[in-house]
Amino acid sequence: MKYVQPIRDKKSIKIIKTLLKEEYDLKYYLIFVLGINTGLRISDLLHLKVDDLQDKGHLELKEKKTGKHNRLLLNKNLQKEIRDYIETKHLEEGDYLFQSRKGQNQPLMRQTVWRVFHGVCQDIGIDNIGTHSLRKTFGYWHYKTYHNVALLMILFNHSSPSITLRYIGITSDEVDSSLEDFML
Repeated sequence: MKYVQPIRDKKSIKIIKTLLKEEYDLKYYLIFVLGINTGLRISDLLHLKVDDLQDKGHLELKEKKTGKHNRLLLNKNLQKEIRDYIETKHLEEGDYLFQSRKGQNQPLMRQTVWRVFHGVCQDIGIDNIGTHSLRKTFGYWHYKTYHNVALLMILFNHSSPSITLRYIGITSDEVDSSLEDFML
């Protein structure tokens, strides 16, 4: 399995959002937006139901990977995106938010989402992207904005700052930066 990276350029994030919204099903756009703004794993995003998010200020869930309970604020912008999506898709309580076209009320498969995101990113020249890049992108930009590794450790349930920084690609950025002008 390849090591995936966060998306480090806000212009690229904007382009990806536009492409997903205009050229693909709206569900891929919302998966992307939720992923980069909450830091949830794709396995948790794909199993969200309308009841989990509709008219709520917080998302409360039990994480599939860790089994831990998580409570995340859904800011006003996310709430609007969710509300608009549910209305556009005519979803009802009990429905999966991101439904597969196969089967009655089944969630999208991770591989399907990967194919779409990978294709969009390849089209605009971004490599080393996968579904986990959404979570890493959230962490990367949260750290760049607030410079609070302790807070990110809590959000990601990591045990040390070095793990969190390596996870979001900060360590590799710092190494690259230190070598850029280094010459003996």
